[in-house]
Amino acid sequence: MSTPLKSLAVAASVAAAVTAATAPAASAMGKEKCYGVSLAGENDCAAGAGTTCKGTSTVDYQGNAWTLVDAGTCAEIELPAMADGTARMGSLEELDRDLPA
Repeated sequence: MSTPLKSLAVAASVAAAVTAATAPAASAMGKEKCYGVSLAGENDCAAGAGTTCKGTSTVDYQGNAWTLVDAGTCAEIELPAMADGTARMGSLEELDRDLPA
């Protein structure tokens, strides 16, 4: 293999690696963290003390667990009311409701 061809192969490999590394970031564009909308075990990350990350929430609509949603839609997600009848909504900030005992 000639030197120019080797250089081209290396450049193509580097370009592919960079593209693969930035693909997740590109897919998150236009998204925002929405707290309190995930079902138990279906959060994207941050599920409070004693948990690690994705899929570690233990309570439906856990207020300190978030899921990525389309930007501008967090507060519009329809959720069931809380046990006392109070409306339950998603939030762009961590919530103190529906936390594990």
